[in-house]
Amino acid sequence: MIEILIIEDDKRVADIHKRFIEKIEGFQVVGAAHNGAEAKDWIQLLKPQLILLDVFLPDMKGTDLLPYIKLESPESDIIFITAASETAVVKKAFRAGVSDYMLKPLTFDRFKSSLLAYQLKRVYLEKSGSLNEQSIEQLWNKSHEAVTDQLNTPKGIDRSTMIKIKEKLNDSLTGITAEEMGIACGMSRSTARRYLEHLTADQMARVELLYGTIGRPERRYFPSP
Repeated sequence: MIEILIIEDDKRVADIHKRFIEKIEGFQVVGAAHNGAEAKDWIQLLKPQLILLDVFLPDMKGTDLLPYIKLESPESDIIFITAASETAVVKKAFRAGVSDYMLKPLTFDRFKSSLLAYQLKRVYLEKSGSLNEQSIEQLWNKSHEAVTDQLNTPKGIDRSTMIKIKEKLNDSLTGITAEEMGIACGMSRSTARRYLEHLTADQMARVELLYGTIGRPERRYFPSP
């Protein structure tokens, strides 16, 4: 069980994050702090495995807590959940080695994706011995999937919907049509096709034309090998 400390000044938002965590197996909230002073007390007491950290706290910036965390609880990992999008803040966070940086407001799918990527990383890194090349590549790709998705998602494409489409596509060993994807995901055929074509353009899917006896050929999508 991965123990999480939430550091968030807005108690309502902290409660939302707590409810999100309760829906994800393998995680447990052990404390919540709503300002920097409380955060320092909790960090020193709990030494949590994972800290969900906001930048904007009433008495200090979340980034100012980074040296304290490194000193008092060096084994704690950090995920930022914040509205701060300034380059300087993001740069400071990543230079400190944070596991992820999520912008508010965020969906449950984005939240879950981040925590599961972190969980996977812990599973690999807690193994004894050495990792092979395949394991290291998978670890790196999974840990950074959320960032890559965000950079590659164009206007008009919802990232959480894209993740759902990719999951359905990867489960379709015999391929899937836009109509079938629309039914599976609860959306129109045209919307499903737009997402599938985007995946094809990004080489994350491939399409085959299947010719029947009448009408136009059917476009069937497959996950890229």
